[in-house]
Amino acid sequence: MARITVEDCIERVPSRFELVMLAAQRARDIAAGSVLSVDRDNDKNPVVALREIADETIDFDHLRYELVHGLRRHVELETDEPSDLAQELEALIPPQDAGIVAPMPSGVSYSEHEVADED
Repeated sequence: MARITVEDCIERVPSRFELVMLAAQRARDIAAGSVLSVDRDNDKNPVVALREIADETIDFDHLRYELVHGLRRHVELETDEPSDLAQELEALIPPQDAGIVAPMPSGVSYSEHEVADED
């Protein structure tokens, strides 16, 4: 095939958008050192990728997988976890002035209450 046209590739990949995405991914793979399935003939990587698509010499499903895998973003989630033990203890023990722990009423002590003996 002397010249590659989009019409030759549209027969294999019906969506022009998908064709562009697949050809771009294949061109990146070629630039990264992937083995060619057609002769280069002094063509640049995008042209070689289109020729491979038109000749159906590459696996489209594998190329789609590489495309999706390459577009994934790994986002590191920010957590509010304490970085050391002291911060962790402060997070677990409520502050006294927050009103969470009420003071013992005056005139009451635990010594006045009966404590069950353990058998």
